[in-house]
Amino acid sequence: MATLRKASAYRKVTRAYTRKSQTRKKGFIKTIPTHKIVRFHMGEHNKDYDYKLDLFSKDKIQIRHNAIESVRLLVNRRLVKKIGNNNYHLTINVFPHQILRENRMLTGAGADRMQTGMQQAFGKPMGRAAQIKKNQSLFSAFVTKEDLEEAKEALKLSFTRLPCKCGIEIKKI
Repeated sequence: MATLRKASAYRKVTRAYTRKSQTRKKGFIKTIPTHKIVRFHMGEHNKDYDYKLDLFSKDKIQIRHNAIESVRLLVNRRLVKKIGNNNYHLTINVFPHQILRENRMLTGAGADRMQTGMQQAFGKPMGRAAQIKKNQSLFSAFVTKEDLEEAKEALKLSFTRLPCKCGIEIKKI
């Protein structure tokens, strides 16, 4: 069964030892997993809006692609339900470029004869993450004056799905 490790295993931003090259010898990573983010722009984008709400991170952190997709689903469903399909525009401002690796360790009888331990511990790619700087915008929502409170409430619900402290900044356009 495929398991997902805790987010705390990947929170820390470190230098990437991931090189994807056209020549096979120079490439460290042979396969890159696809990211789970389905759409980056939702709602009506050709409309004039009064306010822009930015969901930003208060920490320097690394966020996995499944957490970004989870927030996207939550905020998009809430906005569609409360203010309708054509009364907002939601964008994702980050992209998961960082490739996450995992060196699985086996346990049980005979496990010492099946793996190399820390000799060849580069790991297999198992996911992707976006590296976020302090005060960087993760999501942007554009709404009218009437829908401002609903959009703010939808973005506040997403705080629990992200592995960092977040804030909302409201700008009048």
